[in-house]
Amino acid sequence: MRSSRYLAVAALLAVTHAPLPAQPAQSAPADTSISKAEVAARRAAFAERIGDGVVLAFGGRTLVHDFTTFYQLAAFRYLTELNEPDHAFVMVVRNKVPQTTLFLTKMEPRTAFYYGTSTDSTNSVSRTGLPARSFGALPAVLDSLATSGLPFYHIPDVETMDFSRADSLTRGQETVKALARKHPTLTIRNAMPHVLAVRGKKSAAELALIRKAVEVSSEGHRAAMLTANPLHEYELRAAIEYEFTRRGAERVAYGSIVGSGYNGTTLHYMKDMDPVKPGDLVVIDAGAEYRGYAADITRTIPVSGTYTAEQRQLYQLVLDAQKAAERNSKPGMSIRAAADSTVVVRTKGLAALGLIESADAQYDPPWRVDCTANPQGCKQANLWMIHGISHGIGLAVHDPLQGDLNGGRFAEGDAFTIEPGIYVSTRALDVLPDTPRNRQFKAKVLAAVKKYENTGIRIEDDYIITDKGLERISLVPREIPEIEALMKRRRVIQP
Repeated sequence: MRSSRYLAVAALLAVTHAPLPAQPAQSAPADTSISKAEVAARRAAFAERIGDGVVLAFGGRTLVHDFTTFYQLAAFRYLTELNEPDHAFVMVVRNKVPQTTLFLTKMEPRTAFYYGTSTDSTNSVSRTGLPARSFGALPAVLDSLATSGLPFYHIPDVETMDFSRADSLTRGQETVKALARKHPTLTIRNAMPHVLAVRGKKSAAELALIRKAVEVSSEGHRAAMLTANPLHEYELRAAIEYEFTRRGAERVAYGSIVGSGYNGTTLHYMKDMDPVKPGDLVVIDAGAEYRGYAADITRTIPVSGTYTAEQRQLYQLVLDAQKAAERNSKPGMSIRAAADSTVVVRTKGLAALGLIESADAQYDPPWRVDCTANPQGCKQANLWMIHGISHGIGLAVHDPLQGDLNGGRFAEGDAFTIEPGIYVSTRALDVLPDTPRNRQFKAKVLAAVKKYENTGIRIEDDYIITDKGLERISLVPREIPEIEALMKRRRVIQP
C-alpha cells in the first residue's frame, strides 16, 4: 500500500518534470537478434584467416554476487551468441573449414530455480546451431588435439581489450599455460587479432542494433537537458539512465560520466555525486547498451540553460572541430587525416583565445615525450586536448574498425564516434615541470586560463558509413541555439 506521503511526492515529480518533446519516429529493427546463420558466417570468416588450427575460447564466469546480471564477453558472444556463463568452445579448422563444439557447464537443478535453465547438449543445436558436450570433457579433448600437429589459437577471455594487459589469471590463460607445460612443442598463438579483424565490418543486423542503442541513448541525453532544477550530478545521471531502461536498454554501455564545473575537466570522472551550480557546464558522457551493442554520446550543457560568452567561444570551437572531422570521414578517406583536421581547427582557435602562445609553440609535457622525434606531441595545444577523437563502437564501446586492416581508411560498414574536446583548468598548468620553456608558457597564458577556468567541453556523436557515405545517427541537439531552446522547456519550480 502506498502512503499519502508517497503519493504527494509522486504528484510533485509529475509536475516538476516537463514531458519529452515529440521526436521524429525512428524505426526499431524488425528483429533484435543475430541469426544463427550470421554467427556461422562470422566463424567461417574467422576460420578463413586461421587456415588450419585449433581455436580455444572461454566465455565469462558466473558472477560471485547478485548486484547485476551476467553479460557475455564480447569475443565469445560474437562467435556463439551464447549469453550464458561458464561455457567454452573448441573450433577445429582444417583447410579454412571450421568444426565447432561447445563445452557447456550443466546448471544444478536447484540453482535453475533461482536463475533459470541454461543451454545443454539436448537443446544446444536448436539454440545455437552448434553441437555440445559436457564441460568436463574439455581437458581430454584438448590433450588429444594437442597431438594432432595443428597449432593452437587462444582467444583471451578478457572483459575488454582496453585493459587486456592488466587482466591476469583468467581461466583461459591458466588452461593455455597448463597445455604448454604438458606439450612443450605445441605452438600457441593469440587469436584475438583475427577476431577483431572480423568484427571490424558491421553487418546490416549489427548496424540495426547499433542504431537502436544510439536512439535510446539520444533520448537519455534529451531527458537530461529537460531535467528541472538539478542540484546534483546524480540527478542528471538518474534522468539519463531511467530513459535508457524505459526504452529497453539492458544496461549502460560504460560508467556514466556526469561532471560539473571542475569535474568536467576530468576525462573519465564517474563519481557523479557533486553539486551542480548555475554558471557551470556539465559534461555528460553516457551511452546505453542494447542487445549487446553499445552507443557512446557526449553533450556539454549549461546548468542554467544558457551558455556564457566564454563558454560559447570554447563550445563553438569544439563543434567546429567535430564538423571538420565529419567532412573528412567519408569512405576511402584517411582516419588519421580526420583526426588531424580537428587538431588544426582547435589549435588555431586556442591560439586566437590566448590559451597557447601560437599554433606551433611547444612546451615540456608532464609525461614522457621525445620532443625531437615527436615534435607534434610537445605542442602547447595538446595540454588542452589530450585525448583522441574517434573509436569504433559495437559489441564493445571501443570496438575495432576496418581501418585497422585497410591502411587506416574509412569503409562501408564502419560504426564509430567523433569526439573532440577541450579542457581548461589551472590544474593543468600546475602539473607542468618547472622548466624555462614552461615558465614562459605559463606566464603568457595564465590570464586566459583563468578566464576559462574549469571549462571542460566534449561533443561526441555516433556515425556509420553506408553506401551513401557518412551518416550521423545520434540526433541529439548539439548547436548552441538548439540546446538552449530545448532547455527552456524545463519547468522551473520554485522551492
